[in-house]
Amino acid sequence: MGGAIWAGRRPVVLAPMAGGAGRPELVAAVVEAGGLGFLPAGYKTAGQMRADIEATRALTDGPLGVNLFLPSRDEVDDAAVAAYRDRLAAEASRLGVEPGTPKARDDDYDAKVADLLADPPELVSFTFGDPGRDVVGAFRQAGVTTVVTVTTPDEARRAVGSGPDALCVQGAEAGAHRGSFTNTTEGALPLRELLPAVRAITGLPLVAAGGVATARDVAGLLELGAVAVQVGTLFLRCPESGATDVAKAALADPRFTETAVTRAFSGRPARGLVNRFLAEHSDAAPAAYPDVHYVTAPLRRAAAERGDADTVNLWAGTAFRSATESPAAEIVDRLTPR
Repeated sequence: MGGAIWAGRRPVVLAPMAGGAGRPELVAAVVEAGGLGFLPAGYKTAGQMRADIEATRALTDGPLGVNLFLPSRDEVDDAAVAAYRDRLAAEASRLGVEPGTPKARDDDYDAKVADLLADPPELVSFTFGDPGRDVVGAFRQAGVTTVVTVTTPDEARRAVGSGPDALCVQGAEAGAHRGSFTNTTEGALPLRELLPAVRAITGLPLVAAGGVATARDVAGLLELGAVAVQVGTLFLRCPESGATDVAKAALADPRFTETAVTRAFSGRPARGLVNRFLAEHSDAAPAAYPDVHYVTAPLRRAAAERGDADTVNLWAGTAFRSATESPAAEIVDRLTPR
């Protein structure tokens, strides 16, 4: 099933966009258009994940993917997190909220794995680490195609050892969180350098991710050895997307001209539009995930509700200017090489 599932589909995969954007309506629309789509399970309980699966199944009977975050293994400096929380007190006060406090760091991972094995989707992908041979083997026995996200050749070598069916190769251009095995930006490579380097390591099917804007981009990545191309940012403004209004508007706002990688919002490297919060707090943010995510959550939520584009995270890849308000099916069609 690992290689066969890519056959007969358009070579466009919807990235798993956690935080609300990747809702069932968007995933189903991409699948119905002939692509593949991943529901994000990050930041959700196992029960919430299952509800999203059922909602998506009600909209499409096509192949469905679910993405899991591996539990954080960061060695966190609690004092640094506390200092960052204090730093954000004035930001929070302006928004009428209190900074959040760190919570559980396992993202309900074990419960989600058990749930998916009991009632499996067609695909499961993993971000922020290597799930290991036991987990991959259990999903294989359940008939599930497994995909591990890698961001360097070394991560690809490690992932191959666990026996997945495919790898998602994420270049430095990709929006939102860098799916690296460790909380680092070291080894980041442009996708067109990273993809051939990973292809030289393994014959597994490779899904290329990062900075894709056009069908020509997709065709070029297929020529470099990918079986499909994963896209997130281009779908953020479409009507099926669950992205906030402020995030959708920012992608077309001429005052936002570039993206950068930051830990300011979550404690893990993630690419977003450069706004005031990113510029002012990036250097102070500790490498502490998801601790910083919990600290900033009330601020981000309040900023989104107010339409404050300078305080909320605006995740986006380098091709953000190509995002349009077209329906998801039109975007899939536009990205498909002729």
